[in-house]
Amino acid sequence: MQSGAVESGAIELDARGIRIEGGPRVVLCASLFYFRLPREQWRARLEQVRASGYTCVDVYLPWNFHETAPGRWSFEGRRDVAAFLDLAQETGLYVIARPGPYICSEWDGGALPAWLGLDPELRVRQNEPRFLAQVTAWFDQVLPLLAERQYPAGGPVILVQLENELDFFDCADRAGYLTALRDQTIRHGITVPLVACSGQGDIEGATGNVPGVVPACNFYPDDDSPDLEPEVRRYAELLADRGLPLLITETNRRHRTLRRLLASGASLIAPYLQSSGWNFGYTPSTGNWGDPANFMSHGYDFGGYVSSTGAERPEYIQAQVLARVIDTLGPRLALATSAGASVPGGPVTAGFPTSSSPSALDLDGGGRLVAVPHLGAADTAGTAALTAPGTAVVNGVPVAVAPDSCPLMLVDVPLQSWGYDGTLTLASADLVAASDGVLTFSSEVPVTVVVGETRGEIPAPTAGAPERTTVKGLTLVALAPADAARLRATDTDGTAHLTDAPPSRSTPPLPPSTVRAARRRSAGAPEQPAGSHELPPTLESLGVYRGRGTYRTTADLTDVDELLLVGAADIADLSIDGRARPTISGFGAAQRIDVREATGAVAVEAVVEIWGHANFDDARLPALRLGALRGLGTLWTVRDVTDVSALWSVCGHWAGLPAPTRALGGWSSTRVGLPVTYTRDVRSDTASALHLRGVVEPVRVSVDDGEPRTVTAEDPWVLLPAGTRQISVTLPHHPSGGGLGAELLVLEPVTDWSCSVQDDDLLTGFAATGPSQGQGIQLPLTLEPGEEAWLDVDLPPSGDGFLVRLDGTQIRVTGWAAGECVGRVWAGDGDRPTFSGGDSNIIWIPAGWSGLTLLVRGAAGPGDPELRTLRLESPDG
Repeated sequence: MQSGAVESGAIELDARGIRIEGGPRVVLCASLFYFRLPREQWRARLEQVRASGYTCVDVYLPWNFHETAPGRWSFEGRRDVAAFLDLAQETGLYVIARPGPYICSEWDGGALPAWLGLDPELRVRQNEPRFLAQVTAWFDQVLPLLAERQYPAGGPVILVQLENELDFFDCADRAGYLTALRDQTIRHGITVPLVACSGQGDIEGATGNVPGVVPACNFYPDDDSPDLEPEVRRYAELLADRGLPLLITETNRRHRTLRRLLASGASLIAPYLQSSGWNFGYTPSTGNWGDPANFMSHGYDFGGYVSSTGAERPEYIQAQVLARVIDTLGPRLALATSAGASVPGGPVTAGFPTSSSPSALDLDGGGRLVAVPHLGAADTAGTAALTAPGTAVVNGVPVAVAPDSCPLMLVDVPLQSWGYDGTLTLASADLVAASDGVLTFSSEVPVTVVVGETRGEIPAPTAGAPERTTVKGLTLVALAPADAARLRATDTDGTAHLTDAPPSRSTPPLPPSTVRAARRRSAGAPEQPAGSHELPPTLESLGVYRGRGTYRTTADLTDVDELLLVGAADIADLSIDGRARPTISGFGAAQRIDVREATGAVAVEAVVEIWGHANFDDARLPALRLGALRGLGTLWTVRDVTDVSALWSVCGHWAGLPAPTRALGGWSSTRVGLPVTYTRDVRSDTASALHLRGVVEPVRVSVDDGEPRTVTAEDPWVLLPAGTRQISVTLPHHPSGGGLGAELLVLEPVTDWSCSVQDDDLLTGFAATGPSQGQGIQLPLTLEPGEEAWLDVDLPPSGDGFLVRLDGTQIRVTGWAAGECVGRVWAGDGDRPTFSGGDSNIIWIPAGWSGLTLLVRGAAGPGDPELRTLRLESPDG
């Protein structure tokens, strides 16, 4: 075995690839998450993956899904991960288990329990005793379940992943942290290989270069990029130098791209979220996805080959065809080595946009596989020609390439093992079966085949109409991809036998319908008192890790024109003196609130809902830091505002002593882009806030002798403690910029708060008390901002369940069915935060889940809150 190779029981990893009980394998793996599906659908979804030709599923195990409160563990019902793993084995699938402790996955907090943030000394994802003690408690629960289900002795688990994309995170001691996780895993009897994936190609950043932790790579390229192959081949070469295979633990879902990865040397290809699901309850994350203040929707779907409701998309057929190619080539492909270095100019010339450096593999036992991606127009076929060193007969031979495809062409492949004494000099299409002198291909365009030096052409097949020809006694068959996906066997005369087509529905889907009536409950869910507090506490400190809380006080607004709210997250409905203010969803960014119309002692109330904790560490907004807590934050009265844009002392470039005095950002220098520091004395005996106007690029701010902090355009504020004497602002010199302005706000905290809470258990319990005998109402339902209505909705019987599409303005809706929160919707395009994931305007009621209860709340903003319609749609539409 080569240096760096890993042999762990029945699973071996080396530079040639993956061996499972000695058999070399190329592994296709689909993400399938038990926690995003009803338990009664687990088996069907696993069987669906297996029928796609994929042989493996990767499974996150979310810590905070199983530890629902400190020390309260649940592995029953939808949380019975052991049963899920057992079903995977029964279905014939391998499993890559990913227990974290951090998983990302656009899941609440990346699966880190929310209460970890209550310990100011605990530092998540670090080699730090407090955090590792919490991880130990989690691993003590979950790792024995995995150890009992390792391959081959007890189950399907062939790899266990530690952490997740640690190279995105600022970990102070990567080697120490990964070593601690590795040692815990080994202590629990995990013997299969341990992997750690890099999210942006930093192998050391992801693994700490810890012995016994195998690097894996996550690639999310532009599917149309011509430069994908050389990047992937570089990582394949780097890992081969360590005696390891290229394991791609996450990537895009498009099979044209997956073929390019395969030809570039990947032994494991695991497109993320091929089988979609749902974020039930309060489990979606908040995160950046390139846009701060982004909510993840109830539907968790990025276009994989199976939709959230289980419907197979056209890409499903592409999966089956690629799987057949891999099965047909078998060990030849699994033990192949990159041919990239031997074809420096690229082996392909094409009449369409293609890779800048196409990938090829030298197959074990002879021959070559060449990937030819068509990156041009999705509706226009083209032609390509291969240049194969030493094979003049195929050089320059034009072959057809279907649009939006990447055929895996074969060159100089010996055919003896497939019952023919000769060489397949060229095949321009996917080889999906080979035996007894018969080669079967999948293609949408004519297929060029050269046997020895004799060329043959197979016409383009159509669905249900295979094409055949014979070249030098070799029978050649071409099937349309839809037929190739169902290929069962091919006779020696070229007759193709297909599996039965999927059965048609026994009953047609219910036509879309609109619900116009509901019953409105006379009372809302009770609130749990949570004490009195000088300042607003976090919801987590009140025992609410998912759910919401209400904060109430009376504030003296005499001679106060505005308030400053700092740290509110995720959604805050604020009412002052009985008047609702625009709903806040700024993820902790400071918010100025005009209160000139209010005076004297006024009532202040805020209802704050947790949409989800951040799953990615984003420093631009306070509540998007990993581990950040939720709640109202701090409300301040603004007692004075002073412009402090002028009279800053300059330090930087050639500024000497005495320090020049300029406006903030006003120093002129030829050293463009280099930092300049501006310092200003302040005299603040009370708390205050510095507001920087015009921030575009991040700047660094120091208060007195403290550590510099980064201030961004998304939240250009710095809170200053009482007694602050000096502020320093460091920014790159940018003479084309507009400069900065600054103002100082003198603050006084609003105090004496009373709190009450409603966690998700309380709300779910109240929803389950129906059906009610409430007042019958007709939609549309109009509410005041901040007003709520609990509605019980009668649904017609359906064996397939429903998608409930909500249409309204400034309405937030939470739905429950069968005793579980199924999801949340904020209706009203243009007046709500950005949503990612699947369709953000629907709630799914799975088949067999009875009843529908809705909590409808009016949000304050443009337009009157109104729930107009509830439209019922069939899940397969």
